[in-house]
Amino acid sequence: MDRRRWLAAAAAWPLWGCDAAPGLQGALTGTHPERGHRLRGGADLRAAQPVPRRTGVVIAGAGIAGLAAARALRQAGIDDVVLLDLEDEAGGNSRGGAVGGLSCPLGAHYLPVPGDAAHHVQDLLEEFGLRRRIAGRWTYDERHLCHSPQERLFFQGQWQEGLLPAQGVAAATLEAYRRLARRIDALARDARYTVPTSAGPVAPAHLRLDATTFSAWLAAEGFSDALLLWYLDYCCRDEYGAGIATVSAWAGVHYFASRHGFHPPGEEGDRDAVLTWPEGNAWLARRLAAPLGDRVRPRRLVTRIATTRGGVEVDATDPDSGAAERWQAAHAVVALPAFVAARVLASPPAFVAEAGRQARYAPWIVANLHLHSPLADRPGAAPAWDNVIHGSRGLGYVDARHQALDPRPGPTVLTWYLAPGEEARRQVLEAPWTHWRDRLLADLLPAHPDLGARATRLEVTRYGHAMRIPVPGTRERLRGLPLHGTRLSFAHADWAGYSVFEEAFTQGHLAGVAAARALAGYRPSGSA
Repeated sequence: MDRRRWLAAAAAWPLWGCDAAPGLQGALTGTHPERGHRLRGGADLRAAQPVPRRTGVVIAGAGIAGLAAARALRQAGIDDVVLLDLEDEAGGNSRGGAVGGLSCPLGAHYLPVPGDAAHHVQDLLEEFGLRRRIAGRWTYDERHLCHSPQERLFFQGQWQEGLLPAQGVAAATLEAYRRLARRIDALARDARYTVPTSAGPVAPAHLRLDATTFSAWLAAEGFSDALLLWYLDYCCRDEYGAGIATVSAWAGVHYFASRHGFHPPGEEGDRDAVLTWPEGNAWLARRLAAPLGDRVRPRRLVTRIATTRGGVEVDATDPDSGAAERWQAAHAVVALPAFVAARVLASPPAFVAEAGRQARYAPWIVANLHLHSPLADRPGAAPAWDNVIHGSRGLGYVDARHQALDPRPGPTVLTWYLAPGEEARRQVLEAPWTHWRDRLLADLLPAHPDLGARATRLEVTRYGHAMRIPVPGTRERLRGLPLHGTRLSFAHADWAGYSVFEEAFTQGHLAGVAAARALAGYRPSGSA
């Protein structure tokens, strides 16, 4: 009945809009896709006479990978660095905003407490005061760990703890859960799965899983329970922006085997703790950017990167004014998505050109909804940080006030996520904010009938190419790539095949270390 109720509500969503939320104002905000699309114009971007600039290292892209590369260079004593980024603020998919004076994420909203494989990320958290050793044990600042309750699911008309459908499910479903848990454990014993992937091997078992889709592997293994398949599809859409029919079986298994495993109800084990903030991972991105000061140059569209006899040339344009500049440097860190790198490199290496042709990307919607007062709740589990509606196309919402230490109820911001699918990319670009308002209301009103009456403003952030999708063959194609050279280093989560903070940060850190080594003996000539 829960599924039928939701489908009936969803079918009516074009009719809701203003009637369901009469006082709701809104806008598209946070990204500027028209800036990046100017690359399609080509020649007109190079019409202006560029102003010459000089620096030691140009970092093209100031997302997490670019910021991590700059940090690694600073640690090596190299401050002669400039970062060029398309948007108004550094951080990439880890930027943040505010609605009604309340902080909220514009993208990534948490970081799992990293395991030992992610030691570069552990070092960063220690530097930021989030991780420290007490009585011989590493501990994390509890103010920044997600407060309990962490997650809940609206299932069969009420809320339950956790996201795996559990209340009132059939014995066959519970057995399917237990059987998958045993299978994931066996696969994790057979081959090591790590985050970041660069810290572990590319084992034959990984490549066998990489050769097929997760849905095909599940079918071959005899997993057909509808509730289990919904949950696995949700996990993949949430992590990779695409479902089990699209991502590889390696990606589906990696999601569980690299972190917490798969735990059926009653056998939860130790789930991963996560670090989170009202502004999401912008808390981390802003602290990475702060020491760089004006070395971060926002509103710069990188249009050309070329190697020269003495180093590199990087052309960039202010997409609003058209002013152009040409940076000459000893080295460039290309911290751009693979498809953008393939377009702007004058002579892209073969592996970059191939990635530019083959990589597939998930569009993404992040909608921040301001409420003037708390929602009335349905029966079951208490309000949580992460709240998911079973059977919906959305990925649920997180509550910006969940981490607040003030117990008094008050206004809040709900951050709603949607991975609409590759086929919706044009719609993501062209649809007005009201389209996403109606999608959000259809998604959440079945669980929160009073949502429209409490909503005051909706700000919608769109990503046409939010993350690379780990489709079959991705793991194989990324083996042994020459990412670090004497003139160019490549740093982006794309080179891990999927997008999470640990992958982007590690790729950037390694590229920064490689750039510092390539610059051994370099003497700064002065920065513009």
